[in-house]
Amino acid sequence: MENKQKKQFQMPSAYSILILIIIILAIVTQFVGGDVKPASLSQVMLAPTNGFIDAIDVCVFILVLGGFLGVMTKTGALDEGIATIVRKLKGKEELLIPILMTLFSLGGTTYGMAEETMAFYALLVTTMIAAGFDAMVGASVILLGAGVGVLGSTVNPFAISAAIDALQGSNPDIQVNQTIILGVGALLWLSSLVVAIIYVMSYAKKVKADSGKSILSAVERANSVEAYGKAGEEEETKLTGSQKVALIIFAIAFIIMIISLIPWASFGVNMPGWTAVLTGQVLGDWYFQELQAWFLIGAIIIGVSSRLGEREIVNSFVAGSADMVGVVLVIAVSRGISVIMSTTGLDAYVLQHASNALSNVSPALFTVGSYIVYLGLSFLIPSTSGLAAASMPTFGGLAYSIGLSPEIMILIFSAACGLVNLVTPTSAVVMGGLQIAKIEWPTWCKFVGKLLGIIFVMNVVILSIAMMICK
Repeated sequence: MENKQKKQFQMPSAYSILILIIIILAIVTQFVGGDVKPASLSQVMLAPTNGFIDAIDVCVFILVLGGFLGVMTKTGALDEGIATIVRKLKGKEELLIPILMTLFSLGGTTYGMAEETMAFYALLVTTMIAAGFDAMVGASVILLGAGVGVLGSTVNPFAISAAIDALQGSNPDIQVNQTIILGVGALLWLSSLVVAIIYVMSYAKKVKADSGKSILSAVERANSVEAYGKAGEEEETKLTGSQKVALIIFAIAFIIMIISLIPWASFGVNMPGWTAVLTGQVLGDWYFQELQAWFLIGAIIIGVSSRLGEREIVNSFVAGSADMVGVVLVIAVSRGISVIMSTTGLDAYVLQHASNALSNVSPALFTVGSYIVYLGLSFLIPSTSGLAAASMPTFGGLAYSIGLSPEIMILIFSAACGLVNLVTPTSAVVMGGLQIAKIEWPTWCKFVGKLLGIIFVMNVVILSIAMMICK
């Protein structure tokens, strides 16, 4: 009797999952009718390409960032620096988790830190593996840290300011009390952050005590260790002078990046004109185009200061960029989903029907219903500012017209959108970050599922109470 070996089921790649979503949405548009235009074959075929065009700024940024990291890796300073940190924190590695998650969440709540976090995945995954954890700990520190900050946005211009602008643009009579948004937003942020930190630290301690408890598959563990597990394995050495200089420049590059993305003008702070010398934009007005130039300059300075030859700098930059091509392709295909939604009008159709269903209900039920509706809308429209512009005139106006708080409606939008963007495959941040960390999307869903349930219940309770108090 012939023995047939059973094929083990393997989850499809991120690319296949995203393309399948595009095809399913295209099929749905054929049957909806009304104002929804059926997606043509050409729209489906061109969706990834159009997604790439739509996301070209972040795609080029990631390629340049990869080149910057490639040059930095060539100097050996990064591996040696990480090994030094791990040695100094021996026995106290868990302290990195709450500190880093709090810092990332500050970026999320203040300026919507999201795509910018791509810069940190390779570094932190390497650090966490060297500290005895796994790639999931490194990825979750970034994704959950920044994500819960965005979920509990307080002054995030891409969520709060965009929502207020969209609401008042179509409903000029509505006055928005930003003190309510700051107070309730801070409560959402801090409560979600504390729960997320406890969740990640609990998992990290379990994995450190027994690596077999890792949620990662054997293939994922092998891939992440192969890519990021070399730091700290070599014989103990000391940082050279040029490596110390490279690390200082490396740190300055990221500090300037963070400072450059905070909207200082909205806080009444005017940055000096000389900060526009390199890019033509003062710090606070930078975005991906300026960051591309900044990290390109940084790569050259690090290479020269480390006495690398011209060919070594160029070759290591190209090699680093090549490592990020897979990430760029994931981002392009995921953005293609949004393109299909907007060009067919399916996003507007879902939005209109959702708002109709929420009329004439109690404040608590309205809050829960709106939150659930926004969970669905956020999957279809992963852009926070885009969803604010598309939905807030309708939902904020509806809340105001039935005597409920438009401020809490804005926070319902922000919290639901933030929760979905921790897991949705339509988010370039989620799929790109996981791709860098060598983690499959289904594994991430399995890891984060329980936490999302806890945060969902907590958010709904806080927002329902706030809606009843502030109406």
